[in-house]
Amino acid sequence: MNKFLTQKFLVLALLVTSVLTPTAYAQQQTASVTSAQTIAQDSAEGQKRVATDPFIRTELFFGTDRQDGPDVSEEEFQWFLNEVITPEFPDGLTVLTGIGQFRNSTGEIIQEKSKLLILLYPQEATKSSSRKIEKIREDYKRYFQQQSVLRVDDPRPVRVSF
Repeated sequence: MNKFLTQKFLVLALLVTSVLTPTAYAQQQTASVTSAQTIAQDSAEGQKRVATDPFIRTELFFGTDRQDGPDVSEEEFQWFLNEVITPEFPDGLTVLTGIGQFRNSTGEIIQEKSKLLILLYPQEATKSSSRKIEKIREDYKRYFQQQSVLRVDDPRPVRVSF
């Protein structure tokens, strides 16, 4: 992997960490509830608990700048979402729009509009979902002349209830 891509990955990883840090802090503050209160709440709410299933969370970061040509438009990304991503994950997904940045090989900070795709899929489907995710990444790079699509996998299952 060239230095440019490595730097881009590191900056995007830092971005993800900065987004998740407030969540970790909030969870830490929530943990300060005394164990007696927790036990009492667990007893009272034990009958009300909702059944959950273990799911895996993967995030994909799509840059929209192209070296040669116009940026990936909203219409182009929507087409990609409808024709490539949704057929692979028809049960649901989330797309957020934001601004990403990274330091290029010359040391310049580059900002670009980006799309964040959040996927949740059953833990037992990890292997097949991973193949689908890699296909999505390769297709995006090929269709839109991108060097990379950042992938972040959380190895810990999250509990999901519908």
